[in-house]
Amino acid sequence: MKEKTIDYILRATWMAVQKMYNEKAGAKGSTMATGFALISIDPEQGTPSTALGPKMGIEATSLSRTLKKMEEQGLIQRRPNPEDGRGVLIHLTPFGVEMREFSKSVVFTFDETVKEHISEEEIKTFKKVASTMMELINNKNIYKKVIHN
Repeated sequence: MKEKTIDYILRATWMAVQKMYNEKAGAKGSTMATGFALISIDPEQGTPSTALGPKMGIEATSLSRTLKKMEEQGLIQRRPNPEDGRGVLIHLTPFGVEMREFSKSVVFTFDETVKEHISEEEIKTFKKVASTMMELINNKNIYKKVIHN
């Protein structure tokens, strides 16, 4: 192929971002998945464990592994949900709050650096394109059968 497909560009870019985040997290003995979970947990109220998977866009089994590891590392605590006796709230420990701030700084640094090199208009266009792709996928408009006469 002379020209790279949209799929290829998306995958290659995400893989580069993922590698960069994992390198930064690895320097602190962490992972990108852990950092993303830390950012997704409400630091004051905690977050229901059932809400984290959809919020992060990951499967329950991956989330369970990540939360188990985070608990072992002293980043989170599981507490009963006072509003739902069957549910559990995930709360950050003081160390979890500290690592959350680190994770946020990594994400914000990436964001700011990209914005320094790409115009506001280009970022706006990128977001519009990504949003349209998500709509096409979510509405199952990619592989509709085409009826030929």
